[in-house]
Amino acid sequence: MARATRTEILMKRSFGVGAVALLATLVLGSGCSKNVEAAPRAPSTDNVAQFYPLAVGNRWTYRLNGIANKQVTVEILGQEEGYFVDNQKGQLAVDAYGLRDAKRYLLRGPLEVGHSWTNVVSVSSTERYRIIGVGVTCQAPAGTFQGCVQVEGRNRMDANATLVNTMSFAPGVGIVRLDIAVEGKDGQRTPQVLMELTGWQLSDGQGGGRPAAEAPPAG
Repeated sequence: MARATRTEILMKRSFGVGAVALLATLVLGSGCSKNVEAAPRAPSTDNVAQFYPLAVGNRWTYRLNGIANKQVTVEILGQEEGYFVDNQKGQLAVDAYGLRDAKRYLLRGPLEVGHSWTNVVSVSSTERYRIIGVGVTCQAPAGTFQGCVQVEGRNRMDANATLVNTMSFAPGVGIVRLDIAVEGKDGQRTPQVLMELTGWQLSDGQGGGRPAAEAPPAG
């Protein structure tokens, strides 16, 4: 078996993003930790829940790194201890503050450009999130999505590099695009992982793109 690169190891320790990016070979978080908010805020009045529909049976299919026959389907299977759990071992919930997994808030109100928060996911790992776009248009193989919110997460790897995770949330759909890159001291970014929505199906009958059941097999 090939030895994992340093970047792959750090990616697995960072930026687990619940039902979408908690993919074991990509961005799986590991270990036990707790979510810590650096500066507590009053509960949000924004409807964060609309940007990630949570219900048993909801499923999303993503293309990995632009390869048509390399796809993964995420499906919510049930609820455990207040979280919706999926087939990729992801856990997500929406509370009075925002959308979160077991370690971090992925999206927090108010939904305004520049709003930021900090997640301390372990003794040696601190993630800093910031909303970089509101009401923007997002593109994915599944279609064009209006009114999206974009969030950038940053986790310093060492003195020379930072892992940058950019998530695009579409209302009524969920995450439609996930970009992970390594940013050097000069600000240049080297792409690592790209996930793009190809289709989704919700338990209430809403959906679009190519249904997960029709996705071509991985090869």
